[in-house]
Amino acid sequence: MNNNNPKDAGGLAVLRDRRVFSWALYDWGNSAFATVVMAGFFPLFYKEYWATSVEAGTSTFQLGVANSFASAVVVILAPILGAIADSANSKKRFLVVFALLGVAMTAALYFVAWGEWFMALSMFVLATIGFSAANIFYDSLIVNVAPREKLDVVSSWGFSLGYLGGGVLFALCVAMRLWPGSFGFMSAQDATQFGFLLTALWWLLFSLPLMINVPEPRREDGVHLWRAVGQGFRQLKATFGKIRKLRVVFVFLLAYWLYIDGVDTIVRMAIDYGAALKFDGTQLVTALLITQFVGFPAAIAFGFLGQRIGAKQGILVGIAVYIAVTLWAVFMDSVGEFYILAVTIGLVQGGVQALSRSLYARIIPAGKAAEYFGFYNMLGKFAAILGPLMMGVVSLLTGSPRLSLLSILILFIGGALLLWRVDVPQGERMARELE
Repeated sequence: MNNNNPKDAGGLAVLRDRRVFSWALYDWGNSAFATVVMAGFFPLFYKEYWATSVEAGTSTFQLGVANSFASAVVVILAPILGAIADSANSKKRFLVVFALLGVAMTAALYFVAWGEWFMALSMFVLATIGFSAANIFYDSLIVNVAPREKLDVVSSWGFSLGYLGGGVLFALCVAMRLWPGSFGFMSAQDATQFGFLLTALWWLLFSLPLMINVPEPRREDGVHLWRAVGQGFRQLKATFGKIRKLRVVFVFLLAYWLYIDGVDTIVRMAIDYGAALKFDGTQLVTALLITQFVGFPAAIAFGFLGQRIGAKQGILVGIAVYIAVTLWAVFMDSVGEFYILAVTIGLVQGGVQALSRSLYARIIPAGKAAEYFGFYNMLGKFAAILGPLMMGVVSLLTGSPRLSLLSILILFIGGALLLWRVDVPQGERMARELE
């Protein structure tokens, strides 16, 4: 087998291609932010260190607003940046800029003092913007490393390595928090705060292979970056018009908008939800750690499931599990149940995300990947505005975190009904015609 040709690779063998492995390693690196910071230690540390003087319901509201604001910024930027990057052959350049923003702001959290909740939220918002915006260009580069017939497997390997990489660093950070003296720290708080700096370094280190090894073929009609700004705005308008006419893409994006809201909200608010139920912080991060390591093999399995039954059907299976999990979580009252839910979520979370990315890549023109993935990420982040904000508002108004969780069911059910109507073969035919 020629290891430089991903078309010849299958299963584990796809990682022998240097381009595929380097692309997937970025997920290994940046997933540390999603796990250690976004889902794990930031919401926990925010309540116990930066916002100790703030009432629990109010701090939940603040965290929800911060997540929503960061997502709103990405909503505005995503499609415009995607269009510009396609025009100027600049996907990797934009990825570097936003990844460095995320890395710098994550590192800055290490220096935020006790009680400085506004400063902590500000750094978190900027880091989240960097993380989310960089993912636009990372997602779009999949078409440069994988042929259509391997998109499900390659996408799933990216998410699976993300789970493993994020889980490895998260395990280290949890160990530092549990046994700070063994790592030379004076307290669990010192160890936790050092975890933010360590996450930034991890993210930076594992971004380097993508920068070196993943190609970005130059378009013959590419233009200078500054000219691409104006062209990008014009292209944005044109792309939106195309998406409205491409019924398959349009319906899929609406479906994705709804169900990924539920997925992202659970990722971002699970620790806060458990803390509101008075579960111990160490037990909560342990549950999240379980999710990461279950997610590693499960995401790979979903890649093969997508090849066997189709990406759409695989996503629908995952959504059904999420609906059951949400109903259970509303009524749970023990940490043991939280652990069981963590395992269950780990089985489907990466699979839903990976198959969504690969399914979308199948039904869009490959030459306009960054532009179309700009809309994809825009809708994903627009959904992430609503979910955390709804949970925060309902929690603030009712004082019941359980009631705030019920709204997510509407999103999962609505997304599944729309996804059922997506005609994938028709979408693939239209994508090939437009290339």
